Amino acid sequence: MGNPKAFLEIHRQEAGYRPIHDRIHDFGEVEQTLSTRERKLQASRCMDCGVPFCHWACPLGNKAPEWNDALYKGDWELAYRLLNSTNPFPEFTGRICPALCEKACVLNRFNHEPTTNREDECAITEMAFQEGFIQPKTDIERNGKKVAVIGAGPAGLAAANDLNLMGYKVTVFEKNEAAGGLLRYGIPNFKLNKAIIDRRIKLLEAEGIEFKYGEAIEVNDAFAKQFDAVVISTGTPTARDLKAPGRELKGVHFALEMLSQQNRVLAGMEFSKDERVTAKGKDVLVIGGGDTGSDCIGTAHRQGCKSVTQIEIMPKPVEGPEDPQNPWPNWPRTLKTTSSHEEGCTRRWNINTLEFIGKDGKLTGVKVQEIDWKPLSSCFWLWDSLSQSIQNILRTYSYVVTLLMVQVL
Repeated sequence: MGNPKAFLEIHRQEAGYRPIHDRIHDFGEVEQTLSTRERKLQASRCMDCGVPFCHWACPLGNKAPEWNDALYKGDWELAYRLLNSTNPFPEFTGRICPALCEKACVLNRFNHEPTTNREDECAITEMAFQEGFIQPKTDIERNGKKVAVIGAGPAGLAAANDLNLMGYKVTVFEKNEAAGGLLRYGIPNFKLNKAIIDRRIKLLEAEGIEFKYGEAIEVNDAFAKQFDAVVISTGTPTARDLKAPGRELKGVHFALEMLSQQNRVLAGMEFSKDERVTAKGKDVLVIGGGDTGSDCIGTAHRQGCKSVTQIEIMPKPVEGPEDPQNPWPNWPRTLKTTSSHEEGCTRRWNINTLEFIGKDGKLTGVKVQEIDWKPLSSCFWLWDSLSQSIQNILRTYSYVVTLLMVQVL
C-alpha cells in the first residue's frame, strides 16, 4: 500500500456521465474518464485490507488491492498482468460489471466511499491496449485435441479463451452474425461500444481461435465425433414471457427484440417499417425494474420517445447506501438510479400487469393493479387485497411496451 493515509485524505471521485442534453442524442458511451493523475489518486485509496472483502465478493476472485497498488505506483503493465490473471476480459467488466467488490469494500462500511475498482479496472485495460502491453500469444503449445464451443457470448468466449491457452484447437460456432452474445445484442452501445468487442475478437482470432458465424448447431453424435469435446454455452435464448390477455397485440415486445434490433441498426443492418421496433414519438411502458429495463429506457430516449414509465411488481427498494436485510459486506438491495433513469422516467413499484388493451390489433393501454406484499402467515390478506383493489388503466401507451425478462443486479 503506497499511501496508508490516502483513504482519509482523498475522497471517492467517479468519472461521471456526459451531460444529459448531449448524450441522449447519440449512442456513444455515456461514462466519462478521469485523468491519469486522478485515476492514480483513486487507486491509492485502496487500503490493502488484511481481509480483502472485495476479493471475497468478486465472482472472478479479482485481487483488487494488488492491481490498485500497481496502478497507484504507475506500473500500468504490472497492474494489467495482475488483473488479467483472474479476469480474461477486463475491458467488458470494467464497463458493465455491477461492482460487487465496491459494495463489499471496507471503505464502503467505513464511510460509503469505496475504492473505484470498476473504473480503475477499465482504465488499466485501456492503457494496456494503448501502450501495447496486450499482444496475441503466438507461442501456444498445441496438444493435438479439438474442442467445439457452441455460443459466442461471454461464457463461450471465456471458455474458448481458456481452452485455447491450454493448447486445444478451438472452434466457436455462433448462430448470430457476430460474436458477443448479450454483450453485443443485449447491452446498448451507450454502455458498451461494440468496437471494444471487435478488438477482443481480433485478438482471440490472432491467438488461433476460429469463429464460424450464422451457424445454428444441432448437437448430435455426428457433430460431436468431429471434436474431442463440445462446450455448450448457448445462454438464455428463450425469454420468460408475460402471459396476460392481449399479449399478442402489436406494440408489445420483449426487451431483447428492442435492444438487439437497435444494436443491429447501429451496426448497419436495415429493417422495414413493419419490422422496426422504435419508440419514436411514443409513450413507452417498461415492465420490469432491473438493468435490462433501464437499458430499454435509455434506448427509448435515444429513439425519440415522448415519455417513459417503468413499473415493477416488487416493492420499492430501500433508499440510501445501507440495506438492513443485507448488511455489509453483502450486496445491498437498495434503490438504484442509472444514467438512463436520470434521463427521464416515471418509476412505480408494487404494480402487477393484468391485461394489454388494444384496438384493431394495436396496443392502446395496459390494465394494472396495485398490490401489497405481506407475510403468508396473514391468512386472508390475499383475498382482502384482491377484493378491495381498484384496477386502473395506466395512461395510454401508443406503441412500445417493453417486457423485461432478465433482471440482474
